[in-house]
Amino acid sequence: MGSDSNSGINFGVVVIGRNEGDRLRVCLESAVGLAEQTVYVDSGSTDGSVGMACNLGVEVVQLDMSIPFTAARSRNEGFQCLLELLPNVSYVQFVDGDCEIQQNWSDVALGFLQHHEDVAVVCGRRRERFPDQTVYNLLCDIEWDTPVGETKACGGDAMMSVQAFAEVRGFRDDLIAGEEPELCVRLRQNGWKIWRLDEEMTLHDAAMNRFSQWWKRSVRAGYAFAEGAAIHGAPPERHWVKEARRARLWSVIIPFLILAGTVLDNYALLALLIYPLQVLRGCMKSAQKSRRVAGLYAFFIMLGKFPEFAGQLKYFWGRLSNKRSPLIEYK
Repeated sequence: MGSDSNSGINFGVVVIGRNEGDRLRVCLESAVGLAEQTVYVDSGSTDGSVGMACNLGVEVVQLDMSIPFTAARSRNEGFQCLLELLPNVSYVQFVDGDCEIQQNWSDVALGFLQHHEDVAVVCGRRRERFPDQTVYNLLCDIEWDTPVGETKACGGDAMMSVQAFAEVRGFRDDLIAGEEPELCVRLRQNGWKIWRLDEEMTLHDAAMNRFSQWWKRSVRAGYAFAEGAAIHGAPPERHWVKEARRARLWSVIIPFLILAGTVLDNYALLALLIYPLQVLRGCMKSAQKSRRVAGLYAFFIMLGKFPEFAGQLKYFWGRLSNKRSPLIEYK
């Protein structure tokens, strides 16, 4: 029922997942006992996840899969269930079903929130469980390592004030990606702060073993950039405007200009050297201790601009055709 240091705090956990298998078991076992109530939201699993969660004493919400699925919708429904079970709950930990909550995280997060009433969300260090297994897992581990202190956004794993979350009416159900940063935009617009703590929060198992998985994940990021900029791109927020523009610049505009230049001068192809030079620049600026890791990260950051642009095209085509895009999944 929670740790001794936080025994007087109403604190719940909402886990979302689908066909996570043993990863879900590890996740739920790390949550049960930390909080007064754990809720698992299942989105059509066929691997016995629901039965396993029930056996662990976890409250289960099974989504109506006839309604278009999003992770945002899963979290919102889990939150509503938590409110019904614990009407006086003060804080909620959202966590993905492929993550394990670290033992000391809840004490640190709850203590910080109690002493900083203007903070709506706290997150910590999310690490990859197997960063050395594939380069794609390693890229995720680097991506999770964001600066400590006040920040603009959190990821899928985060501890939130119930008051703040309810005040902005939770996540936007219609977003297929980027729902956490979009929520944080609205929270900050309402005067709340987002904070990243220097504390181990969760272990994540990306299980990315193929280039195609990385590509799809990058397409999803590009889709989120385009949609986020469409929703909150106006000043002063300019949400994800730079990220969307960079993808267009490096994947379309620069190649087009170089190709057009070859009509006048064949040496214009030498301008393609701007790509390895940009990778080298990124490698030199990287905070990674290993030059090999820094080089890999810089290379994939550049390469990622192409699937990110494909994701933007997917978003804009959906708007033009008035068709809702299905979920972009890499697992």
